[in-house]
Amino acid sequence: MRPLPGFVVWFTGLSGAGKSTICSELAGQLKLRMHQVRILDGDEIRKQLSSDLGYSIADRTENIRRITYLAQILSECGIIVLVAAISPLCSMRELVRTAIPGVLEVFVDAPLDVCESRDRKGLYKKARLGNLPNFTGLSSPFESPTSPDVICRTHIESIEESSAKVLEAILTRLEESSPRVAPQAGRRPTIAVDLDGVIANYDGWRGASVIGSPRPDVVKALT
Repeated sequence: MRPLPGFVVWFTGLSGAGKSTICSELAGQLKLRMHQVRILDGDEIRKQLSSDLGYSIADRTENIRRITYLAQILSECGIIVLVAAISPLCSMRELVRTAIPGVLEVFVDAPLDVCESRDRKGLYKKARLGNLPNFTGLSSPFESPTSPDVICRTHIESIEESSAKVLEAILTRLEESSPRVAPQAGRRPTIAVDLDGVIANYDGWRGASVIGSPRPDVVKALT
């Protein structure tokens, strides 16, 4: 079997918008489909790889550069990389697109007041008291993406609904990136019949005429 293609899904949005939560839900769905998945969480990267950086624009840009490099390496190993990083400026996200052609950009869109109401770590409260300078959305800007591939409006969607939209985009991208291999000379065509729903993408009953497209890994295994 040929290795499955890997690529990067980049989640941007304010702190508390739901980036990490969607990544966690999505990772489970992808693993059920036998994909290798890794989550690069911005907070964890800060602790492990970027503890020397502050929150100036220059330091934030360097942090994004480091995450981008790591994500690129993992994706080249056939891993679907889910990056949850605020990446507040358009210039930072352009850096990602330049380094990783084909990156899937997901804007996790939630109003500031909603994000603040979800503030379990108390970060917004500390920022409003002046204890966290350069806090995105308050004392530091956030530039909304102009043309993201997917928008998840987590203030009106459930996590399951948001994750389903991203999953559909990922499966479509995988199908588009799967090479079409012509049958070898003298080799008989393979006919595969899906009786138990394991070789086609399935995300719920949509009627007898909707059977789902073949999973990219199965297509590769049979060609």
